Amino acid sequence: MIDAAGLRVMKAISDEGSFTAAAASLGYTQPAISQMVRRLEQRTGTVLVERVGRNVRLTEAGQVLARHATPVLAALDAAEEEVAAIAGLRSGRVRLMAFPSASATLVPRALALVKQRFPDVQITFTEAEPPESLAALKAGECDLAVAFAYEGTDLGRGEEDLDQFVITPLLDDEVRLAVPQGHPVAGQETVDLADLSGEPWIAGCPRCRGHLLQLTHDAGFRPDVAYETEDYVAVMGLVAEGLGVALIPDLILRTVHHGDVVALPMTPASRRSIMAVTTPDLQRVPAVQATLDALAESARSQSQAPTVRAPEPAWSI
Repeated sequence: MIDAAGLRVMKAISDEGSFTAAAASLGYTQPAISQMVRRLEQRTGTVLVERVGRNVRLTEAGQVLARHATPVLAALDAAEEEVAAIAGLRSGRVRLMAFPSASATLVPRALALVKQRFPDVQITFTEAEPPESLAALKAGECDLAVAFAYEGTDLGRGEEDLDQFVITPLLDDEVRLAVPQGHPVAGQETVDLADLSGEPWIAGCPRCRGHLLQLTHDAGFRPDVAYETEDYVAVMGLVAEGLGVALIPDLILRTVHHGDVVALPMTPASRRSIMAVTTPDLQRVPAVQATLDALAESARSQSQAPTVRAPEPAWSI
């Protein structure tokens, strides 16, 4: 019933004392001011302005509108400034979720790029596997999720409706077999997974364990899972001590090195796709798009980094 333009007119009339002066202060014509007052009186159902000779004065109802105009218009101006800051990347917040191996590789570089380019944009980060991060995105608890899916499975695996999301591919990640340096197959160029049927295995996250079971099923055996941990540093330590073999993605092998572990290509080969996931509306938010761009740039730098088959230790485990 009462709009911002009407409030501005009532305040100007109160301050200036006439339609002509109010029109000049607002940059309107005098007839336009008169028309806006008549429209506002029709909407409120009462007289707002009393004409006294060449001047005008506000009625009690008009004074009420003029009095409330100052804080209301100030709040609107503040809201417009905040929105303009967000649209111009002078402000904004992005809630990011990513699975652990991405949080150790893709995410730090992306966060650094956003901070460097848009220092006033705030990104909060939470670590979560794809089922939890996609559910949080659907519930409005995060704005952007970094997730993964193995070959032959979709990102949602039936847990989420993917039609509601916008999915941006970031990286195709080869999965390799990690064995101790002295293992009989350590010197081979490629390893047939079936040759490891009698080995103890180290399994990772639930989705990774499912992938291991599917691969070994296709190779004709069921693995003896001796240890389970989602910490790839722990996985490398267990492999190095000869306690088992494991599947480790290239993304991890580019950052977590161990001189006593050899990573080998497998037959059949295995890959996983890493993706950034958001919603159509959130993708149009400048800070979210800037974070997407930074993740894509970080992924390109990761894909160009070589994966060393038997690396020298980059740091001690």
